[in-house]
Amino acid sequence: MLGTVLLLLALARPVAPDGAASQRAEALRRLLEVFGMEDPPPPPAHVKQPPQYMVDLFNTVANADGVTKNPDILEGNTVRSFLDKIHSDKMHFLFVLSSVAKNEKILTAELHLFRLWPRATDGPKRHHFCQVSIYQVLDKSNPDSPQGKKLLAARLLSLQGSGWEVFAITQAVRDWTEDESSNQGLLVLVHSLGGGPLDPPAVQFASGRDHESKKPMLVLFTDDGRRGASLPPAPVLPAKMTVPKLNGPRSTRSLDRLQPCQRHPLSVDFEEIGWSGWIISPRGYNAYHCKGACPFPLGENMRPTNHATVQSIINALKLSEGVSSPCCVPDKLYSINLLYFDDDENVVLKQYDDMVAGSCGCH
Repeated sequence: MLGTVLLLLALARPVAPDGAASQRAEALRRLLEVFGMEDPPPPPAHVKQPPQYMVDLFNTVANADGVTKNPDILEGNTVRSFLDKIHSDKMHFLFVLSSVAKNEKILTAELHLFRLWPRATDGPKRHHFCQVSIYQVLDKSNPDSPQGKKLLAARLLSLQGSGWEVFAITQAVRDWTEDESSNQGLLVLVHSLGGGPLDPPAVQFASGRDHESKKPMLVLFTDDGRRGASLPPAPVLPAKMTVPKLNGPRSTRSLDRLQPCQRHPLSVDFEEIGWSGWIISPRGYNAYHCKGACPFPLGENMRPTNHATVQSIINALKLSEGVSSPCCVPDKLYSINLLYFDDDENVVLKQYDDMVAGSCGCH
């Protein structure tokens, strides 16, 4: 967290003209590392609306600033959405998963299909239910043969109604991520309860050619191993990126040092950084940072650890040389969530631990 705060301060405060561009570029590169990226994804070529499911999921997990408000909803730390690439009227779908990293563990995979309102038909209805089956295509040249497909999920549906239907297809997606060439798509078939074909189909789903809000979608819940203790240490600024000293009066700087340890705002504006083209939500967030003195004696309001209390006593009584006073640092950290377009213009929801200082204390 300390390295992240220094990076944000370096971006937020002015620096001398000499080397300013290179310092900013280095700070942005290090900040991308914090967010687990090598390069920022390019903005979508055309104006795109993210799937409503992903927007609703973001709003359920996070507040308007992206800070996690319900940490138990997400399974893993990443949710990826993919739209069908075939755009066929037939119920054959293909989702390209090249953006899934090799180190990501597939926890759950869901096929989301929008069920259209049934068409009006003449005469009495002989059926009230039908069976919908989801198949993994094994041979795209002959998917209708028994050897050309593998059953993944099946469900009985009423012939009345409209809305999203969700089917679990986790094992198929795991196979595809292990062997990309095995991904030949999915096939959706609708049958009568007796197993016979229905012509016309009693239930119809939106295809890739339908409205953007109703297109078939694959949703993956994954984990890249960066949660909690598995997070790599935050990068530390090199010497050339040291935050510049303030030029205010000496009395002002002395007053800052005398202020007790407390939390101060640290605004991160993704538009100012140049990331607003690919980040959907939030537009920015308040990371906060800790600043202030930890004088002896440490009061309970400074939330000191036992170690900090002992260190403060040793420092005050000069019992040992080279022992400084405790430092004002975050003692509670919160995660944030980003909803963004990746390199393939798929929408991703990702949670990042330890990004907001929730409170400060003397440690």
